[in-house]
Amino acid sequence: MPHLIPSPTRIPVPGGKVIDEHVGAVNSPDSGLGSAVSVAHMVAPADWSEPFQTPEFDEITFVLRGQVLVDHDGGRLAVDAGQSVVTRAGERIRYSCGPDGAEYVAVCLPAFSPETVNREDEQ
Repeated sequence: MPHLIPSPTRIPVPGGKVIDEHVGAVNSPDSGLGSAVSVAHMVAPADWSEPFQTPEFDEITFVLRGQVLVDHDGGRLAVDAGQSVVTRAGERIRYSCGPDGAEYVAVCLPAFSPETVNREDEQ
């Protein structure tokens, strides 16, 4: 039977970025998918960046507007509107964006949780 999720839950993060989780451990734990996957819509302000992190989940990021920058041990990857990037669990990465900000959708497998993102400034 279909499971309606009437609205997202806003997840607080550093730096002014907005995360609205539609499906996942935070917003829909009773959907049957709560810990398996998360889907979130994100809007990052101009010149936003977050600390390095080593998540315990894979993440697919689909950029809708602007550009998302992904710093990793091998350098920096620029992901433009219409493009996607996949990062893997255990990779040390940092997301940021340029002067135009960015809007994107992130899908995390297993689901995102504040306890499994492992941001370096929170350890």
